[in-house]
Amino acid sequence: MASEGGNITWHEHKVSNADRVKAMGNKGAVIWFTGLSGSGKSTVANTVDHKLHALGKKTYVLDGDNIRFGLNKDKKSLIEKCGYTEAAAQRFGVGFSAEDRMENIRRIGEVAKLFSDAGIITLTAFISPYRIDRDAVRAILQPGEFIEVLVDADLAVCEKRDPKGLYKKARAGELKGFTGIDAPYEAPEKPELVLDSNNKGIDELADDVIAYLTKNGYLSV
Repeated sequence: MASEGGNITWHEHKVSNADRVKAMGNKGAVIWFTGLSGSGKSTVANTVDHKLHALGKKTYVLDGDNIRFGLNKDKKSLIEKCGYTEAAAQRFGVGFSAEDRMENIRRIGEVAKLFSDAGIITLTAFISPYRIDRDAVRAILQPGEFIEVLVDADLAVCEKRDPKGLYKKARAGELKGFTGIDAPYEAPEKPELVLDSNNKGIDELADDVIAYLTKNGYLSV
């Protein structure tokens, strides 16, 4: 029965986390890749996903762009594709303002927690530029379940790669509030792992992540 009037109660699951870990063969966790656009977050996350899948581990990638096609549609998409009213779209649509970026990360953090609770190694690839938002996701997870990974690449390197042509548009003034150009990026102060995307290839970076998971007991239970 649906709860009404704010009268909601948390219901504990009958299947314990230990039971899920035993069934899955790995520990649930959220591997949170963060870094500038073009640093290699999505590519590394998908490569780790592929390598872990080949090892028989239960994984899933939550990609920043993909999420905005569904869970976090913008106002225009909610009106045109979902039939929302202007008022509803204004309330629930997620754009790229500082407040919208916060809500984007809050929502995906909650989804990632559900995946982790289910025993899935969840890989997220979001710029997530604000430290406070990443820390808020860490706070809703159990100790050890949030693995913050800085995909570290210099701005000049990211601009040279510019796979989507976004830096070029930002420099030309066609994109406002673009992270690294006219909006800030707050790097993690104490990430669990730093990947040297300036000097290492994708496979090597992915292997660094898997080595961390192996060393810290996420892959064998």
